[in-house]
Amino acid sequence: MILTGSAIAAAIQTGEITIDPFDPARLSPNAYDWRLGDTLRTCDGHLDAATPTTFTETGIPAAGTLLEPGLLYLGITHERTGSDTYAQLLNGDRTIGSLGIWVHVSAPLGHQGHAIRWTLEIQVAKPVRVYPGMTFGKLIFLTASGTPANYQQPQAKYATDGIDISRLYEEIEGPSL
Repeated sequence: MILTGSAIAAAIQTGEITIDPFDPARLSPNAYDWRLGDTLRTCDGHLDAATPTTFTETGIPAAGTLLEPGLLYLGITHERTGSDTYAQLLNGDRTIGSLGIWVHVSAPLGHQGHAIRWTLEIQVAKPVRVYPGMTFGKLIFLTASGTPANYQQPQAKYATDGIDISRLYEEIEGPSL
């Protein structure tokens, strides 16, 4: 079941949900409008699942950053979100989709048991300028059925508070050189 905006607000008051910073004006009927953080990593060269991704990290100035097609950007949410009680789904929304921005298509699930700033996968169809703190998507909270299993370290590969590259290389052997 999806929590309503008022249920999200109530769960924040009881400490069941963390959204930091929280702005009640960003609540919608069934979601919270999350914002783009102030840092981007541009993935360099060809990507190889068997090796760590190299990248260039830059801050997003107040005047914005122009994103270019054909590049993979990793960003971060402005808000730190989480819950021991509820699972989360983080998605882009129609407003950025209509600008040709695809965000967080492959990994929208936030497990119970940790509060993080999300790493975002960002690609664009056309050159588009983005700004730190701009609304970038919707976050919904879901009730879980069954016995909770918190997503904690050491099994929590991506439970960090910064921008994370793929860690698939930890699971596979690269080509012999």
